[in-house]
Amino acid sequence: MRNIDLDSLQIFKAVVDFGGVTKAAAHLNRVQSNITTRVKNLEERLGVALFQRQGGKLVPSAEGRLLLVYAEQLLRLSSEAEAAMRSGTPRGTLRIGTLESTAAARLPPFLSSYHGHYPDVHIELVTGTTTALISRVHRYDIEAAFISEPFNAADLETQVAFAEELVLIAPRQAAHIESATSLDQCTVIAFATGCSYRRILDDWLTACRVVPERVLELASYHAIVACVAAGSGIAIVPRSVLQAMHAERLVKILPLPVEIAKVRTHLIWRCGHRSVALDALRDELLNRCAD
Repeated sequence: MRNIDLDSLQIFKAVVDFGGVTKAAAHLNRVQSNITTRVKNLEERLGVALFQRQGGKLVPSAEGRLLLVYAEQLLRLSSEAEAAMRSGTPRGTLRIGTLESTAAARLPPFLSSYHGHYPDVHIELVTGTTTALISRVHRYDIEAAFISEPFNAADLETQVAFAEELVLIAPRQAAHIESATSLDQCTVIAFATGCSYRRILDDWLTACRVVPERVLELASYHAIVACVAAGSGIAIVPRSVLQAMHAERLVKILPLPVEIAKVRTHLIWRCGHRSVALDALRDELLNRCAD
């Protein structure tokens, strides 16, 4: 059986983008009947309806939305491959995921260097927890992601990117914390479930038989540090984040046991996946680690 050709995917995507055959035909400089026939042939080949009509517009069905994800990936790779062969340098869009902490403390100088070497690559960043980013990589929503240990590396290739030191932060006026048992019945401030650092904190407290009074879930490190500074509870954060926020004097910083304090951030991508821009990003990481 012959594979779906890129021309059919381009036509399909144009109908999605412009909400109908007429505007898609004008954009592609084709006759409307040709667009209609190609879409019908694609639906017959796949055995699904790719569109449904809503308010005079064609919108993708559930199957159409799924195909759109693959179509965008294939068309982007095709364009990138052609451009790379002509110029010999990476170009196009590189969509990557990242932890918020990595985006705030690690990526600005690294991506600035990458952009200096490859100015024709447009990087799109998506933030999320480790669990959410792994899911998006598996769904082809992003090409790669910066995530933290611990994580399940099934069907993923990985490359160490950054080393982090986790610290415990508490209000400046808090009593001295000598061990985890001092945290019994405290309020834990953390990201939602799915965050690697949240998992490290939960496992540590559980191993020490410490039960928090409650867990306050927030969506940013700025909010977490602000709440700790205001006396609302304790949290685990990378030291690099406190440094990037210039917040070291706002909270009490306490060391964690070395076995949980030292973690690594990895770049992950799907097994077997390659692109010129992603390979260049990996090389940039290798060069950074060698410096």
